[in-house]
Amino acid sequence: MLTLRDLLRDLDVRLLTGDQGLDAPVRWVHITELVDPTPWLSGGELLLTTGLQLDTVKKQRELIARLADHNLAGLGFGTGFTHKRVPRALLTAASNRAFPVFEVPYEVPFIAVTEKAFTRLVNEQYTVLQRSIAAHQRLERIVLSERGLDEIVAAIASLIGGAVLLYDAHGDQLAQHHFRVTPDEELLDALAAELRERARTGDRRTFVPSAGGALAGRALALPVASTGEPDSASVVPRAWLLAIKDAGGLTELDRLTLHQAVTVVALELLRQRAALDTERRLAGDVLSEILAGGLAGAELTRRLDPFGLGGRVAVMVLSPQRNTGAATEQALAGAISDEASGGLAAHSGELVCALLPGHPDEQLFGLARALHERVCERLGGRIDGGVGRAVAAEDARRAYLEARCALEARALAHPSSEANGSVPGLATYQELGSFQLLLSLQDSDALRLYCDSILGPIESGDDPYGGELMRSLEVFIEENGQWERAARRLFCHRHTLRYRIRKVEQLTARDLSLARDRIEFWLALRGRELVR
Repeated sequence: MLTLRDLLRDLDVRLLTGDQGLDAPVRWVHITELVDPTPWLSGGELLLTTGLQLDTVKKQRELIARLADHNLAGLGFGTGFTHKRVPRALLTAASNRAFPVFEVPYEVPFIAVTEKAFTRLVNEQYTVLQRSIAAHQRLERIVLSERGLDEIVAAIASLIGGAVLLYDAHGDQLAQHHFRVTPDEELLDALAAELRERARTGDRRTFVPSAGGALAGRALALPVASTGEPDSASVVPRAWLLAIKDAGGLTELDRLTLHQAVTVVALELLRQRAALDTERRLAGDVLSEILAGGLAGAELTRRLDPFGLGGRVAVMVLSPQRNTGAATEQALAGAISDEASGGLAAHSGELVCALLPGHPDEQLFGLARALHERVCERLGGRIDGGVGRAVAAEDARRAYLEARCALEARALAHPSSEANGSVPGLATYQELGSFQLLLSLQDSDALRLYCDSILGPIESGDDPYGGELMRSLEVFIEENGQWERAARRLFCHRHTLRYRIRKVEQLTARDLSLARDRIEFWLALRGRELVR
């Protein structure tokens, strides 16, 4: 950092007043003969003038007041032109404001001052650039070696000499590292709340945190964008990088390092996202094959091993709100990563399914409740779910049906709960009721006979739309007889759905307005899945 003291040491000039301000940084040098040059200055400049228009005491005093108020570094007054010496009124005004003024004699051209200053400034900028490139390369090496966000944040903290925290777009902390000073927890909570408020209002710009007045000049929050450039209107922040300097203000090098770090953090998040997407696709493939009965024995064990699952597993299902399936899957995968020793999450039809380690019931249900609470908290709403008992891995398909039926059994048992939200959102296999009879049947032929006795008239009827009738019946029962909701899921008008349900009643001689007949149909539909 070039100071006025350093610059004057190399020049044949004489300081006349304002030695208290000699350590002010010089950002640039500007030459002017205007009475008021401040509209073209931004602060930190060293001004050079011969005082061509400063022909009155008033103008001289006003010039010093303007320059001091505009936070200029100092004034170099050239003598031997309009003025033989620096005007006394100007010096008195400068002394009163502790504003540095030095005389530039006729023999010393202004170019000598500007050359000295610019040489020092360019060298400083080159040094800053070199150091910032070295910092960027260090961060890049961490990304390429896949050492993770914690290592990146720790490196940034050491580079700026302060605390660095990384938050996701919702204001939840992803990583943090303290250099020497640990920020106060209340301050961090206030900063996180400010980030969440900005995320809520859609504010996407770099900002100085307002939480904690002592952070002025020491803290900076930058958006980590997935697209666009920082501070542009097109930015959609995927995270926020927050830096708090331990002591002193953030330097130019610190700010440049942080802006470069944002790019590196975005690259690491993109790498992690690609890895997670790949893992989710693999998880979805594995889950689909398990539920279809296509995996068994050593191959099943081999496919489950990367997910930390052993010989026994349990299944948990969640019923996401409309258009939130991907977010629910992501939240569940994150919760499993934080709460469980292993597991996988993936879509299964309209449900989000998790395969969990096969713990004993009490431990398993505790884990399921923790996962369910984390997902609901992350998504900010109530999500219904079900969990089955631990089974051998080759029986995972049956465990999935058990968890799914536990979810639906609660809805059948409490038809008004969805409207008032009074029933807790996580059901267990202990609430299966009559469906346990179906699960306990070892004779597939007997189970198939039971299902055919109820569903056969629909499947074997003359109606060419028998498959559509079966689908409508299933959705109608899953939605607990609510016409509007069932029609929306089927993408048809409610009158069309009423026609289909009447057709089902005619074919089966049953009445779907009766809870007993709805339960019979539900049991048959679920039983048919067991014998497929």
